[in-house]
Formats: sequence, structure tokens, C-alpha cells
Amino acid sequence: MYNLLKGKRGIIFGALDENSIAWKTAERVFEEGGTFVLTNAPASIRMGTINALAQKTNSQIIPADATSVTDLEYLVDQAMEILGGKIDFVLHSIGMSVNVRKGNHYTNQNYEYTEKGWNVSAVSFHKVMQVLYKKDAMNEWGSIVALSYMAAQRVFPDYNDMADNKAFLESIARSFGYFFGRDKKVRVNTISQSPTPTTAGQGVKGFGGFINFAEKMSPLGNASALDCANYTLTLFSDLTRKVTLQNLLHDGGFSNMGVSQEVMEMFE
Repeated sequence: MYNLLKGKRGIIFGALDENSIAWKTAERVFEEGGTFVLTNAPASIRMGTINALAQKTNSQIIPADATSVTDLEYLVDQAMEILGGKIDFVLHSIGMSVNVRKGNHYTNQNYEYTEKGWNVSAVSFHKVMQVLYKKDAMNEWGSIVALSYMAAQRVFPDYNDMADNKAFLESIARSFGYFFGRDKKVRVNTISQSPTPTTAGQGVKGFGGFINFAEKMSPLGNASALDCANYTLTLFSDLTRKVTLQNLLHDGGFSNMGVSQEVMEMFE
């Protein structure tokens, strides 16, 4: 342990259970000396086991609907009061597609579900940053990170409208990141992570084949939730002060592969 985040304070969105990237990140932030509040929607808190994480990391839980500006304003005010000052880091690890949950094909979407999905998965990120920005709640050289996936750039048929949500998310990061960097000296980045067997990820049709294919394509293999947590810590730290507006590919090399020998052998 290096106390990489000693003295730093933050908010972590989206820790559901021990399989989630946000959960692993919270554990690692705690190990590296950071303090934080945990937050999720009330329904997600009831579904998950976040209380165990809070106890393990000496953290408080503040329920908040990330699509509600009112909830987010309360969250940020409470976080600063609990933590004793402005925020140094924020992790947005939220994604949801009702169309995926309901089994609606991409070519047969229920558009009310589509709107709910992009509101939770992408617009919520804008709302989080807008609240932080207006309240001047971030310390200079702070860091805001959201989790994405490469389906924002390439076709993965069963990823459905979540691909559009992630593309929207990445655009918000760049656009708001400009203003946050210029005005507040705050970094905003997204991490495009390998397919990871989180509770949400496993809800995607054909996920088993999906993750096995990526494993065979990636020269370093898939990045795990813990790998992603460690990478996120570097972005929260002072070691990456000049990294912003980036979509950072964290996928074992998958994104630069055309085909691997292992995959070719399956067709020979």
C-alpha cells in the first residue's frame, strides 16, 4: 500500500455488490488512504449489500437517485459536510437499459424505456457534474471518472441501446470536461473497460460468449473489476494531473486487435 490517496475525499456512485467495479474501487481507495461517501438509488441499496461495504470502509451511505438534481444537490452538500470539505474524486459507475432487461431487440425498442436508459446511464453524469460545478464542490486538480465500454465505438449487437448510452456518456465527459478543466482545474475522463462479470454486465444477452471472445482476442486477457479499480485509482491520484477529456481503453489490448491467433484457430 502506498497511501496514494491519503487525505483525498470523494463520492462513489454505483456500488451494488462485491462483483461491481465501484465496490472494488471503494475497497482500493480505502486501502490507499482515501475517504468517501457511497451512494446509489434507494432501490439499488435495498437490492445490494452496500451496508457491508460501508462498514468495511468506515463510510456513510447517502441514498440518491442520480437522475434527480434535487437528490444530487442534497448528496453533494451532505458529502462535503461528512467529509469535511470539498471533493477530490468522483466515480460514476451507473448503467441501465430497460430494453435489455425486457428483452427488446435494438430494432424494436420501447422508447419510454430508451429514455429511462439514457437518463440513468448518461444524462445522470451531466447532472452529477453540473451540481458539482455549480456548487464549486470540487478541489482544484480533482478527478471525475465514469465507466464506459467500447460498444460506444464498435458494433456489439446484443449490447443494444446501452451502446448509444455509452457514446452519449463519453461525449458528455469531453464536453463538460472542457469547462471543468478550464474553470476549475478538474479532470474528467471515461474508462472503456473490458467486459466484466458484474451484476449489470451479466444481464446482457450472450454475455458468456461475449467475455470468452474478448479473452481470446486480448493479448493480455480481459481486465478484471479489480484491475479497473486499480486503474481508476491512478486517475484519482496526483500522478495524472494533466490527463483529461480522454476515453481510456482498459481492455488488455482488445481495442487494437483485428484478430488473434487463438480466434483464428477456432475457424481453421
